Amino acid sequence: MTTLLALDTATEACSVALLHDGRVLSHYEVIPRLHAQRILPMIQTLLAEAGIALSALDAIAFGRGPGAFTGVRIAVGVVQGLAFALERPVLPVSTLATIAQRAWREHGATQVAAAIDARMDEVYWGCYREHAGEMQLCGSEAVLPPEQAGLPRDAAGPWFGAGTGWGYAARIPVAVGHMDAQLLPHAEDLLRLATFAWQRGEAVEADQAQPVYLRDNVATPKAGV
Repeated sequence: MTTLLALDTATEACSVALLHDGRVLSHYEVIPRLHAQRILPMIQTLLAEAGIALSALDAIAFGRGPGAFTGVRIAVGVVQGLAFALERPVLPVSTLATIAQRAWREHGATQVAAAIDARMDEVYWGCYREHAGEMQLCGSEAVLPPEQAGLPRDAAGPWFGAGTGWGYAARIPVAVGHMDAQLLPHAEDLLRLATFAWQRGEAVEADQAQPVYLRDNVATPKAGV
């Protein structure tokens, strides 16, 4: 059976999840600015609970962004280090997709407008629909002012707003039936998405574990801000 490890540090939440012998184990904490100190101990604890060594992993999945610049870099660094050492492939998974997947798992939402507060008066935005248990992207992900967010052209039926970007709900011109502006990515949902990707043969070599920021000037504020 496939054994996959998933980790996410792209937002205030820090989480890890493990699929082994058909069983899922996970640890989740909301610990802003402590990800670098906690992520490896969390992985070690999870492996100990499962009674396996790192060498038992078939692949490692990670939240590739968009999200906090430092948080995404931490995930990429940890995953590359482990994957190179173990000579295992990696599975990059969108942070927005992970939030949408959690909204489906916890709220039963089949159409999700996922948004993360991107600072600089912008949001990371992506729309997803559930297909056979997997939240799939409709269109493309983007970083934009809340006022420019929108649903797919063929949107119909109720949509669910998920993620910290919905703190700007008053400025987002999208009607949603329900929302959860506190929803953060969870490695358990990242693991679910990674399992679909693994089954499709989408794993890549460790050196292709690259962050996706959606924003070019991630390290410097805009002029005038």
